[in-house]
Amino acid sequence: MSGQDIALLLHLLLFAYWLGGDIGVFYSSGFAVNPKLSRGARQAAGTIMMNLDLIPRLCLSLMLTVGGILTHYYGIEHPLWQMIGIILLGPIWTFTLIYIHFNEGTDLVKKMTKIDYYFRWIMVFTLIASVTYAFIYTDRLAENPWVGAKLIVFAALIFCGIMIRKYIGGFITGIHNIVKDNINEADDIAMAASLAKARIFVLTIWFLLFVEVWIGVVKPGS
Repeated sequence: MSGQDIALLLHLLLFAYWLGGDIGVFYSSGFAVNPKLSRGARQAAGTIMMNLDLIPRLCLSLMLTVGGILTHYYGIEHPLWQMIGIILLGPIWTFTLIYIHFNEGTDLVKKMTKIDYYFRWIMVFTLIASVTYAFIYTDRLAENPWVGAKLIVFAALIFCGIMIRKYIGGFITGIHNIVKDNINEADDIAMAASLAKARIFVLTIWFLLFVEVWIGVVKPGS
């Protein structure tokens, strides 16, 4: 198996686990917000949802590294500094997300979470700017314009994740209150409203993942 085969296999597995994990999170969230279920059942559903959500986040963090390496095999040249950045991005981001997940509530994690939030915004604008620059001022993507399209869609995926984080706060607060056995009707309403706002972006992520796969298979413009 060649290096390209390995990179392509990892790329496909990341998409599969991302979508599969997201579906699991989506499904379990319905049980967590159901006030007719027992406290224990809702707590279990919320715990499953929060832990399962780590998988899509890790897939996102690794995607640019694996995808960047894969583009090398398609003939897109990267300066040494850029390739080093591509290779280091995934492992560092993945380690950060794992640390945040398993050390929630500490002062360090609160700071890391805020840094991660702003880093995602930086990634959105950087991806859009770099693709725009590549198309207008260089010919790097002339033979593989579909790579630029995938990067723009990926920027949209990160943006959707940011929006989910923005609207999911009421749901998270409700889960914590369930654990403390301090849930009330107002919390239930807030949880449902929070989840409803976030779900549109979850569904958008599913659609965008389909678009990403379609672009990768068809490679329009190549």
